[in-house]
Amino acid sequence: MSSPGDADAFVRDNYGSARDSDSGHRQALRGIDEPLSVVQVTKLPESQRQPSPQNNISAMLSQTNQALRLDNEDGTAKTFQRSASPNSRLLQSKGTRYEKVGENGSSRMHKFSLYETASRFYIVGADVMDRKFKILKIDRTADSGTLNVAEDGIVYTKKETNEVLNAVDDGNKSSGGLKLRGSNWGLLGFVRFTGDYYMLLITKRSQVAVLGGHYIYQIDGTELLSLSSVSSTRPKSDRHQDEARFVSILSNLDLSRSFYFSYCYDITHTLQHNISRERETLLRGSSNSATTGFNDMFIWNHHLLEPASRVIKDTYEWCVPVMHGFVDQATLSVFGRTVYITIIARRSRFFAGARFLKRGANDLGYVANDVETEQIVSEMLTTSFHAPGPKLYANPNYTSYVQHRGSIPLFWTQDSTGVTPKPDIEMNLVDPFYSAAALHFDNLFERYGAPIFVLNLVKARERTPRESILLREYTKAIEYLNQFLPDDKKILYKAWDMSRASKSRDQDVIGTLEHIAEDVLKATSFFHNGDDYNDDIIKMQNGIARTNCIDCLDRTNAAQFVIGKLALGHQLYALGIIDNTSIDYDTDAVNLFTHMYHDHGDTIAVQYGGSHLVNTMETYRKINQWTSHSRDMVESFKRYYNNSFLDGQRQEAYNLFLGNYIFAQGQPMLWDLSTDYYLHHSDPRMWSTGSRRSYINWFTPNHLDARSLPALSQTTRFTGNTPLRPLDNYWLEYYRPLALSSFQKIFSYRMNSTLRYVPFKSTQEGKYDLSPFRMRSGTEHETPEKPQQGKDSAIDDALHRHPRPEQQDDTPEFGLLVTAVHPDTPVLASSKTKPVSTDVPRVLYLEFPENLQSADEGLKTGKSPKDKSAIAQWTLNQFVVNSLNPSVTVAEMDEYGRYISHPLNLPLVVSGDAPPTPSLDFIGYIQSAMAVSLSSMHSTEEDIADYMEFLDVGDDPLTVTEADTPKKRYKAYRQWLKGKSLFKQSRVDL
Repeated sequence: MSSPGDADAFVRDNYGSARDSDSGHRQALRGIDEPLSVVQVTKLPESQRQPSPQNNISAMLSQTNQALRLDNEDGTAKTFQRSASPNSRLLQSKGTRYEKVGENGSSRMHKFSLYETASRFYIVGADVMDRKFKILKIDRTADSGTLNVAEDGIVYTKKETNEVLNAVDDGNKSSGGLKLRGSNWGLLGFVRFTGDYYMLLITKRSQVAVLGGHYIYQIDGTELLSLSSVSSTRPKSDRHQDEARFVSILSNLDLSRSFYFSYCYDITHTLQHNISRERETLLRGSSNSATTGFNDMFIWNHHLLEPASRVIKDTYEWCVPVMHGFVDQATLSVFGRTVYITIIARRSRFFAGARFLKRGANDLGYVANDVETEQIVSEMLTTSFHAPGPKLYANPNYTSYVQHRGSIPLFWTQDSTGVTPKPDIEMNLVDPFYSAAALHFDNLFERYGAPIFVLNLVKARERTPRESILLREYTKAIEYLNQFLPDDKKILYKAWDMSRASKSRDQDVIGTLEHIAEDVLKATSFFHNGDDYNDDIIKMQNGIARTNCIDCLDRTNAAQFVIGKLALGHQLYALGIIDNTSIDYDTDAVNLFTHMYHDHGDTIAVQYGGSHLVNTMETYRKINQWTSHSRDMVESFKRYYNNSFLDGQRQEAYNLFLGNYIFAQGQPMLWDLSTDYYLHHSDPRMWSTGSRRSYINWFTPNHLDARSLPALSQTTRFTGNTPLRPLDNYWLEYYRPLALSSFQKIFSYRMNSTLRYVPFKSTQEGKYDLSPFRMRSGTEHETPEKPQQGKDSAIDDALHRHPRPEQQDDTPEFGLLVTAVHPDTPVLASSKTKPVSTDVPRVLYLEFPENLQSADEGLKTGKSPKDKSAIAQWTLNQFVVNSLNPSVTVAEMDEYGRYISHPLNLPLVVSGDAPPTPSLDFIGYIQSAMAVSLSSMHSTEEDIADYMEFLDVGDDPLTVTEADTPKKRYKAYRQWLKGKSLFKQSRVDL
């Protein structure tokens, strides 16, 4: 704890007071060496109070804080609410104690407000409850290339933070005071090009998933802010044009697409690793490690965090590690049981780049398009990772399965400078010891254990050898590496030409992949959490399935989907949701999972190839429609265009953001480099000084050890008097006490679910099986038919008004009758049409396929045809007939006759009001038109009965009795009683 005297000295030395405001700016340049102070405002009588110039700033902010905070989920952070500036007299608050960072489990900061003076930036961080605050000070007048950041080690209350900021404002009045710059959700870090530093802020975010009560957010907006002072007298650098170009290159990387972060959950590691690490931490008696030990392979802002880590002690209190890839979450509803399916794809920052510019592997063993995909299936009986007891990190309702994709770990490239969409594959270096592949697989052993199941989907037979070259070389590499591994840890290798199988009519692509998936699950298993008393349910995933094709996009995504679908069945079975491990296609559960994997594949394809997937699961299941061919062509062209013209700019942005290129005097500029080869490979000058790895013992033996879940001990069981907050702060983050919200803003309510596809009316009538594991036909997901006349009823009416004539010898066996609108219109009959007798309205008899027989049989039984193909065929035939036989109805002819018989000397009558000075011709025309209209007016008995019913109003017109329900006016009310929304009903004509 810091003493009040130290805190008072800090405010006096660093911020000054109103009495010495002239020297306050000069003293504010001193660094923060002591903790910030809490100041107290002495209240004066109203008659002695002077108006404060800070009221202009205070007008921008709220004067009071509501007792209930509004839950803000619009993506923009709320700023810290300051009150008016205090009086110039500052007194020390006696007896005030300060909470150091980490004491009593102080909460992690979730939102930040940025203030600025002429010489400094002040970032105010707040926890999720807006109760604890911290302040970070950034010097704007530091020398070029120097980052001067001072972190305060004190945790403040809202009132204390407000008083400190007011003191800063008073101490800088001579230079403009303290101004609010904006709010943000965290720092991505600091970056420098040729001159001053910049800081990158997260300005907008959106919730995409929740795990263990911890939210995962997607970045929706960022801001790059220069740390240089606007009033700085520092001379402009000669490289300001280069600086502007570097900033422009960095802006080519869209950080608002597929970048994710979390405040309290480590999204850079798998769930199995996080649970194991937390258990080991508890056994050692250490503090919470959820915000330490990140996997820097997936931290894309690692380069921006390096300057922050040198000047900020608690770096991850202010900066958030960002992952690039894909995150999606959906709900599987099983008769009241809620199951969350989460897909997280993590893209490696090593050897990252665009499709044709990054192929194969570098000499460090990192491969292109390296993506780790994890699917987490959890039943939400409880929110946190903890089991009742409480047994920390032992919730048995969490399971996960991890897969991997990556380019073939050999030295190969493709030259994209030509115009061909499929450039030739070149083997740049033939290494007989396969050093790059050895480094790569050793890294996989380290991350996932053994065994590794390699599924190679490249083409085996080609007219012009391209992919087959890599197939042979990759097979040799696996054979070489396997001869040194233990027998039970060897790499399991499976090569299969999936492209050729998908084009063959006699091969079942999905069936073959399902057999491979069974072998994969037997070899690797999956992760299932639990406690010591239920060791039979605890499972650990040892090893991984590594899938690749030439691009690791279309074929790879389909194969990973099939493996993930089988793993999903095992996960649901382990949770007790289903009674076996098999899930059929065309069920709600698999359809939901398919959509998630399609989005996953599309996102990965856009990041690497520049377009969405060309071949989807429908292609490999051979159920895609002919209309999808045009989509495939468009996506292929987009991929070719991006690879040819835009990938170079994207690669430059990657190299700059990831720190692969760092500006140095005397070195060429980024845009002057002819190749970025040396940015992604080791320095050749270091080869002679470094130690050479063994060609035989290429693996690390410890990496082959089986993973096991650390056992729980009695020390990890907390009593009711022991707070859980120091270890896991999920309660405040997920439930948000004292926050006023609505269902529409709660992420769990807005999450995609299988219930959204259930037809509501069918469930009321008991016609729909709510099980998400029941196979659906094509019509079960359709909205129930409306009472209005649609296509089915139109076909039914047309066919019943004109019965089908008896079959003749030259008449097609199956056909459809289409009525010509006007009986006198000639019919243009083709060789497949036969004109019928002219004593009935003229019709056409058109052929249609045999699959319409069911529709025809439905007509014989008095039922409307439900076959969609029949409806489509009938609509197409009607369109053709109407196009070949243009005609008008009798009513249209009469209307046209009235139009041409209108007197030329009179304007068209569009109103019943007479003009001020009507002519005799006008009056005569109106009288004749009224006579014609009156003569044509007639009322039927049904119209009169409806009118009398309308006039019959009871004593209490607002009460609807049972006798009133058959009335026409209450039609909408009857539909509402059946469960149909009043807003979706059509207008009732009375």
